[in-house]
Amino acid sequence: KTDAGLYTCDIGTDVAKSKVSVQEKPTEVTKQLEDKTSAAGQDISLSCELSKPDLSIRWYKDGKAIRKSQKYDLHQEGTRAILIIHDSTVKDS
Repeated sequence: KTDAGLYTCDIGTDVAKSKVSVQEKPTEVTKQLEDKTSAAGQDISLSCELSKPDLSIRWYKDGKAIRKSQKYDLHQEGTRAILIIHDSTVKDS
């Protein structure tokens, strides 16, 4: 259900009209990523909270897109976006 539309006030002899449009609030990160330190070989989990669930999320490392693979697991749980780095090495820093 949307509140946007054309609203009218009709008094029989005259009509007042108003066009209403409602813009969605911009999506925000409500909880930032935290810095992590881990021993090599451990899995590292990074997560952030978003203001809306089920958004299209893209993860990057040093400006390069991360894709789901044996190395990286990417998933979302409601408003939480999660990246798991499997079997971490010094190169993952």
